[in-house]
Amino acid sequence: MTRLIDDIKRVWRGEQQPSLTWSCLFAAICLIAATAIRYGMAHLRPDVFFTPYMPAVFFATAMGGSGVGLATAILGAALGLTLDFGGGPADGARLALMTMYLTVAGLVIWGVNHYRSLAGKQREIARRLTEEEQYRKLLVDELHHRLKNKTSTIHAVLHQVLHDQPQVWGRIDQRIRALATADDLIARADAQGCDLKDLLTSELGPYGHVRFDLSGDPLFLPAKLAVSLALIFHELATNAGKYGAFASPRGFLQVSWTMQGDRLKLTWDEAEGPAPGPIGKPGFGTKLLKAALSSFDGTTETTFLATGLHCTMQCRVPPS
Repeated sequence: MTRLIDDIKRVWRGEQQPSLTWSCLFAAICLIAATAIRYGMAHLRPDVFFTPYMPAVFFATAMGGSGVGLATAILGAALGLTLDFGGGPADGARLALMTMYLTVAGLVIWGVNHYRSLAGKQREIARRLTEEEQYRKLLVDELHHRLKNKTSTIHAVLHQVLHDQPQVWGRIDQRIRALATADDLIARADAQGCDLKDLLTSELGPYGHVRFDLSGDPLFLPAKLAVSLALIFHELATNAGKYGAFASPRGFLQVSWTMQGDRLKLTWDEAEGPAPGPIGKPGFGTKLLKAALSSFDGTTETTFLATGLHCTMQCRVPPS
């Protein structure tokens, strides 16, 4: 019984084509039911000849297709014309009602077939999008795996070359590990999202937890926004390690954030870093900071103060 119900649901949605015998049997049941309804209505309105057959045409078309629906419409017209439960002869008025019935039945058959055609195209588009999404995830996983292998290879080669220079190796080792951590976090965030504080901690942790302070309420970031912010934080942290707060023994970073409605406002303040030098032409990092949040109605503004870099970010946080 459960399987029969599932088959009927698939046929109704147009996902399965029933056999001709099943379709004809179903149409016959619809005609019998419509005739029974017409017989019951004849006690109140004897002049109702064709109206009860309209639902039969609709259901027969939806379940069996246009051919079965057309046959049902013709048989309904014949039954409405020949069967007279009120006892009156078939006159011109009944012929006019039959013409109107057949016209409306034709529109019903066309409408059902048009809807099923559109629904079929939508299912095909959804199927193709699902396949493309699965293929995209496969490519991303493969690229992430290869990138991780290359990072590990670079890490091993540099460790072998710089094993007799522990101070230099210690600084390079932290940067490579930070880059690998960012890559892993982006891969995880693409699947499920993450908390903002966890995102910042993973990016800034390699520089020492005493070198920064995070202030803000827990905030879960959807996957796409988490990826964009991970790229921004990694870029800012890398610059802080090269030229900013993390490049000085006394340097310190303060990151704070607040939510106003669905808008996130985040402030990145560096202090006690090296004196800022001449600012060159905008590079890839500057372009990344300006463009990464554009899809979230966001902006990023950076200012080089005497105390260090000051950066403010604002963006819309989509619902999780």
